[in-house]
Amino acid sequence: MTRKSAGAVALAALAALALAACGTTSENAPKPGGGAAAPAKCGADGKYTIGMSQANVAEPYRQRMDDDIRKAAASVPQFTVNFADAAQDNSKQVEQVDTFLAQRIDLLIISPNEATPLTAPVKRAFDQGIPVLVLDRKVDGGAYTSFIGADNVDIGKQAGEYFAKTLLPDGGKIGILRGLAGSTPAKERYDGFMSGIQGSKVEVIATADGDWLRDKGQQQADAMLKAHPDLQAIYSENDPMGEGARIAAQNAGKTDLPITGIDGLPIESGGLKAVSAGRLSATLIYPTGGKEAVDAAKKILVDCQRVPKAQTLSTQLVTKANADQVYAELNKG
Repeated sequence: MTRKSAGAVALAALAALALAACGTTSENAPKPGGGAAAPAKCGADGKYTIGMSQANVAEPYRQRMDDDIRKAAASVPQFTVNFADAAQDNSKQVEQVDTFLAQRIDLLIISPNEATPLTAPVKRAFDQGIPVLVLDRKVDGGAYTSFIGADNVDIGKQAGEYFAKTLLPDGGKIGILRGLAGSTPAKERYDGFMSGIQGSKVEVIATADGDWLRDKGQQQADAMLKAHPDLQAIYSENDPMGEGARIAAQNAGKTDLPITGIDGLPIESGGLKAVSAGRLSATLIYPTGGKEAVDAAKKILVDCQRVPKAQTLSTQLVTKANADQVYAELNKG
């Protein structure tokens, strides 16, 4: 062996040892189309900065998500979490992610405002070797470490089946309040719902985008009810828009109009209490994934372990019959 080749072998051996020391062996290295679970810097003795990029904390669900991350991270002494609110502005969120990268964060958690505009900054982070946890809303492609969220297509399908089998078993005309166009849950919850009512006599006669917001949900429902006074129910893709629709229905003299939502936050102003009080006919639990995101970050940064490419969170249909019980269960401890 020549002196030059011997030196190359030695350097390669040193590099392998360095990678093995922090868990980035070939077993944990990036796979085609997948992400590395253990970055170059990991271990229980380190200190790590996490950037949390939130789509819009004006939505109660997203504020709760941030709160769940804060609470879970408080139990991991190695973690410092910095939060940024994009206020439903794609350009602002792109800028905030790039700022996190310039600050050399150790891990990025992001709940994208919309999928396509946030795909490039997420890929930039991933390509720099920064683990990326995509929370609740997806990006295009697979350039991230792990996606954490519930199955929005299945949630929509459950809602559709509830309309077809329980709420309007003999059929009826309904309206749909969709979330923010361009966000993956808006499309998936709609597609799932349409699948759930397939073969029934439930007829969708109006749709409108409420952007996940209570006030806009009220405005859109008000216009919907004026244009379609024969509307018999409303499917709202989240609880705040559903609460807004309830106000619109009351103003229209339709106090008993069935309205369903999604999220089921276990807080006083959340969907579970709205169902218990009769403002919503039903909701579906959509976990924030905040705790699960911190657990995944701990596995990656502290334990130097791989995490699954996707972690699907469980959901549950909640009606007046079980709303109080579910609320109590989710608030234990």
